Amino acid sequence: MSDLSIRGNLALEYGDVYTNEVLDALRTLAHFDADRRAIMAARIARRADRARRQQPIAFLDPAARIPRTNLTVQQARDGQFDGSEIPHDLQRQWIQGTGPASRPGAPVEQSIRNVAYALLSGADGWMFDGEDALGQLSTMSLDNQRNLKLAIHKDPIFLTTAERVAAEMNAWAQSFFGHPIVDNWKTQLGFATKIFRPRGLHLDDRQVRHADGSGFSASIADATLYVVNNQAQLRRDGASLVLYLPKIQTAEEAALWHDILAALEAHVRIPVGSIKAYVLVEQIEACFQLMEIRAALAPRFAGFNTGRWDYINSVADARAWDPAFVNPNIDAITMTYGYMRTYEDRVRRAVNTPDRHGRFALWQGGMEPNIPVGSEKGVTEGMKRAVAGAERERREGASGKWVAHWKMVHIVRPVWERAGEANQLGRRFPPLGYANADAEALVLLEPAPRTVRGARDLLSVALQYANAFGHGMQAAALKPADFFGNDDVLYLMEDMATGEIRMSILWEWLHKRASLTADDPCGVKAGDPFTRELFLKLLDEEYAKLQRANHRDVHDDSKQTTLPIARALVDAYVQDEAKMPWAIDLLNITLGDHDLADAERRIQAFASAFRRDGTRLTGNLDFEAGAAARS
Repeated sequence: MSDLSIRGNLALEYGDVYTNEVLDALRTLAHFDADRRAIMAARIARRADRARRQQPIAFLDPAARIPRTNLTVQQARDGQFDGSEIPHDLQRQWIQGTGPASRPGAPVEQSIRNVAYALLSGADGWMFDGEDALGQLSTMSLDNQRNLKLAIHKDPIFLTTAERVAAEMNAWAQSFFGHPIVDNWKTQLGFATKIFRPRGLHLDDRQVRHADGSGFSASIADATLYVVNNQAQLRRDGASLVLYLPKIQTAEEAALWHDILAALEAHVRIPVGSIKAYVLVEQIEACFQLMEIRAALAPRFAGFNTGRWDYINSVADARAWDPAFVNPNIDAITMTYGYMRTYEDRVRRAVNTPDRHGRFALWQGGMEPNIPVGSEKGVTEGMKRAVAGAERERREGASGKWVAHWKMVHIVRPVWERAGEANQLGRRFPPLGYANADAEALVLLEPAPRTVRGARDLLSVALQYANAFGHGMQAAALKPADFFGNDDVLYLMEDMATGEIRMSILWEWLHKRASLTADDPCGVKAGDPFTRELFLKLLDEEYAKLQRANHRDVHDDSKQTTLPIARALVDAYVQDEAKMPWAIDLLNITLGDHDLADAERRIQAFASAFRRDGTRLTGNLDFEAGAAARS
């Protein structure tokens, strides 16, 4: 590619992924990267302007035109657009599993087991993650793409692995349920709808960049590799091409995604709208533009998903300027809490607003992070919570939900099996409102605890997550250090968003001098502020617990490599006066660097640039580890 370069000799090592067709498509789509950069710069400028003026997010002017479309905001809100029909293999998505298709540093035979577990799980769909749950260490993003291609094309290496995995899954199910869960493994491989989540528009790819050395869109790279490599086989199998689009904040960003995907469709000669898309509503600004986003993606829009962690982080970030907005302990912010309840309600109203043809869209519920591993008491209580959460979402109108581990599929799926409806399209809810009261409800706080115990939990998981990320585990089973060895408290599957929100709330508590609500043995009294001295004391103590932990909870080989860097990263993010919008930036900039002094220099360089003018350093600083291969 004359205008793009691929790191080192990866174009040869991954020639099955970087095919000539893929390289040609990347070249064709590369011009969209300038638009992406402009929109991302506007995002940061908009955020800074709101903070400077202490101005909350507002609904759009109904008369305004949605950028990159021929629609006005009012037309979108009224459903005056041609929406998408829901394809046959998305009509029933009671349970979607989520997780990556690769493992850090593992050979294909081991790494591809992730895909086998997913497709044999009994989930109606599986979102193979290229974003929050996929480690970006070394070539993991390419391993992810390779494994998906091998599985979708039914390569012998995948089929051999799947047969073995099916036997292992049945052995577990026999002991847990008293019966197997995979009857015919070959037939079962075709049950789940295959879905892919590319990285968000705010991220640069770590393997591809422009010839001038500037970063290249991870979104374009991910979507292009997946679609070009797999679309023909998926279509031969009668399966839909489905993406989950993350971190969208505005209808303009959704329209850019539509244009990118339409150009990709034209390049591979399939009709516009062939690529279907869910949108994860992970950003509060998106909740002010739900119908506008849906209209911008109209020919391909399948539905919304309501996640928890990213959305909480976005609310905290959007109100960073407001000293009166202070979140409680993270475990108090459930989907029924204040602003989360409003968010979920707006999403279900948006998908049940008909387009001009009377078509509705899907609502996929949030993540179930529990894993049925622990003591009998812990597992029993955890599974009760999981089933109750699924029952609540079904009652509220969701067509299905997510699980973070294959073992949860057959525990939660019966909630929808008992209901028997393929989906809940078109349930009647009040129309969306756009008054001041509707905007205020999206930042509604309710009384809840804010304690030293809560701060310890935030710190412990934030440190553990940053440590896991450094080892390529962007999704990891974690729990606060004080519960290590207590099998009544289950590990939860945590991904990028859960690490990020913990740092975000700590920043909020520190810089707004949050008032704590309870006495604590460390000497804090109810009503005391969360001070820098208290933060540093707790950071020292929680870090020391991780250094003392056994290998099961904190890998010994991390304690002098990635764990000290994790501490430096958490410390820098929380203490910096300028709240950084994405903790992933600091994690990426130190990825693969085990030299603490060098990592601290990188962190400081990022913080200084962002503090100066909002610049985010998002390129791969280690791109030149080998001579760039050009084609």
